[in-house]
Amino acid sequence: MEESRIRSMKLKDSGFSQIMPLLHGAHRLSVLFALMEYGTVRFNELKGYIDHISYKTLSIALKDLTEADLIWRVQYPQGQPRVEYGLTDKGRTLVPVLVAMRAWGDQQLKLPPDERVLFP
Repeated sequence: MEESRIRSMKLKDSGFSQIMPLLHGAHRLSVLFALMEYGTVRFNELKGYIDHISYKTLSIALKDLTEADLIWRVQYPQGQPRVEYGLTDKGRTLVPVLVAMRAWGDQQLKLPPDERVLFP
């Protein structure tokens, strides 16, 4: 019975379809992971935590995650603009997922290079 339900299920109708847009955005997971690890951070500080990300790509990722209510953004009115970012309550619900992904990656790093899962 369970097997036939699984066969008739469409991916778009599953909870997995809710996470797919998050995976499609360039560096979105990296931003979420950095905010999980470092808490409230400024834009340039966040850029320093994420290797090989342009200012434009980081800005787009932050905008997308803010619109999805996964992170918050506060701009302080000063002569030199100061903007900080952090995880919202909704964003913190992804922490167990991010921790599990990191654990899987850590396991992969312990394997000999020829036994690791490689992505093109």
